[in-house]
Amino acid sequence: MKLQDLDIIITAPPAPGWGGRYWILVKLTTDTGITGWGECYAASVGPAAMRAVIEDVFSRHMQDENPENIELMFRRAYSAGFTQRPDLTVIGAFSGLEIACWDILGKARERPVWGLLGGRMNDRVRAYTYLYPLPHHDGSFWTSADQAAQSAADCVARGYTAVKVDPAGPYTMRGGHMPAMSDISQSVAFCAAIRDAVGDRADILFGTHGQFTTAGAIRLGRAIAPYDPLWFEEPIPPDNPDQMAQVARAVGIPVATGERLCTKAEFAPVLRQGAASILQPALGRAGGLWETKKIAAMAEVYNAQMAPHLYAGPVEWAANIHLAASIPNLLMAETIETPFHDALIKGSLQVENGFVTPPEAPGLGIEVDEALARAHPYTGIGLHLEMQDAPCDYVNGNAFEGGAPSEGW
Repeated sequence: MKLQDLDIIITAPPAPGWGGRYWILVKLTTDTGITGWGECYAASVGPAAMRAVIEDVFSRHMQDENPENIELMFRRAYSAGFTQRPDLTVIGAFSGLEIACWDILGKARERPVWGLLGGRMNDRVRAYTYLYPLPHHDGSFWTSADQAAQSAADCVARGYTAVKVDPAGPYTMRGGHMPAMSDISQSVAFCAAIRDAVGDRADILFGTHGQFTTAGAIRLGRAIAPYDPLWFEEPIPPDNPDQMAQVARAVGIPVATGERLCTKAEFAPVLRQGAASILQPALGRAGGLWETKKIAAMAEVYNAQMAPHLYAGPVEWAANIHLAASIPNLLMAETIETPFHDALIKGSLQVENGFVTPPEAPGLGIEVDEALARAHPYTGIGLHLEMQDAPCDYVNGNAFEGGAPSEGW
């Protein structure tokens, strides 16, 4: 069996677009006619450029290769151009293609992917979700502690035992900044309201998207610590594990990071320096299932846990669930529930009472609605997510709209 054909579908979820402006789906077909689906999360170049990168990675390193040879194909991509170091865009392209290989292998052997990754360690996977507006909420949701608390209570009523929120400041390209005092006050208000609404029925997960300086993250972390968040996510930019370790030591809240890292080479320093005790790889960026399985094994040695990240479509989510099913140090996995996510895989993966049951069907265990994916092409020029140019606003306050911009969709 050899990899033969590649198809790329860049599909746009309907607004407000939870999961990003577009999802990059890849479909591989073997010379025996077996198809496999994957999803690339890398989005540091535009979709047209990313399509070209994916095509190059496939034709250069994978086409006519046996899909079993995951390690060989990874080393080719990792070493491309005489580099042998993580390249976010190349590894992102490979990650989606690699996931598709596992889908093919599972279908060829009539086994779910988790069965090829060491078997099922976890019969069900604890899920968490961002807090999103309820139908009656207005445009003030992202700065309203009361509305966040209502959303949290709704999630708990549906069975979730962990909810994530990120009310602190702008998503800015300017690197770490000192939070505005209003951002700290707003963060405290959110944590207080959510804790009051859910009590001990759910954990609070506090996200920041790497916005702060070390000192700023420590100030913010100490302010929200009384509400006992389960984690303080990416408190500083992700490329400085030494400084992140200082935050971890100072705030007393477990630090989580990993959505912007790729390969074991970038996760190893995080563990070695004690920067985080919870790793959040995005399988469509980190290197795929096999590489992330290695990352999970490294984390196990450091007594760290895994919480696969998801701000993408349901194909990456399916890959996350298979990884989660196979590892002993699983904490939980991120989920996004929208009608479009559900329809794109024809309801073949579900959150039930706050947990996901790993599929028993061969491969990823999902059925992709290819016609639906093609019926919603992305035709814009924006990136999957984008940072704003403007700095922190110390006068009028700041808001981060959950990754879904209110204008220019």
